[in-house]
Amino acid sequence: MEEKKKTPAAAKTYRDLIVWQKAHAWVLDVYRYTKRLPDDERFGLIAQIRRAGVSVPSNIVEGFRRESGSDKRRFYNIAHASLDEATYQLYLSQELGYGDSEAIRNSAEEISRLLNAYIRKLPRTTR
Repeated sequence: MEEKKKTPAAAKTYRDLIVWQKAHAWVLDVYRYTKRLPDDERFGLIAQIRRAGVSVPSNIVEGFRRESGSDKRRFYNIAHASLDEATYQLYLSQELGYGDSEAIRNSAEEISRLLNAYIRKLPRTTR
């Protein structure tokens, strides 16, 4: 007898989305990392990295509530762009000698793959 594969239940809230869970954990890591940066970067890289970092799960949340695929896609694309922005800034901070950001950047790659998968699954039509 062939066993049927169970399909995952539809997310009821944004907190059910794996991509949001990973993005939320990632932004917590971003905050911990930036806490160690020099004080003179408080209004520079620290603010920039945190702003871009928080934008990732925030735009996933906003996109989750949108009804049309094109609206969802727009917010998930913004989240993806913010992820890329923060990843570059983390790379820059490492290049400036402020600390190793490789583990956080690797986590960002996983989130990027998940966002790509979510975006690909969205319908192309508007309402």
